[in-house]
Amino acid sequence: MSIETLEFVIYPDGRVEEKVTGIVGSSCQEVTAAIESQLGRVVSQEKTSEYFAKQQVSQSAKTTNKAAFSDW
Repeated sequence: MSIETLEFVIYPDGRVEEKVTGIVGSSCQEVTAAIESQLGRVVSQEKTSEYFAKQQVSQSAKTTNKAAFSDW
């Protein structure tokens, strides 16, 4: 179990940089949504490797090809 942290850097011009660590998957967006709405407009976001760590990609494909010499 990792420690969940939110780190904020407030710049002199009023910009706020937020860094989330220890939260796996997209739930970090749920955690920060209320804070971000109070801070103001979100200018950019960068997703970390932790965001993608628990995302499961389910992909399957089934193909059946039958060709005889007479089909060409």
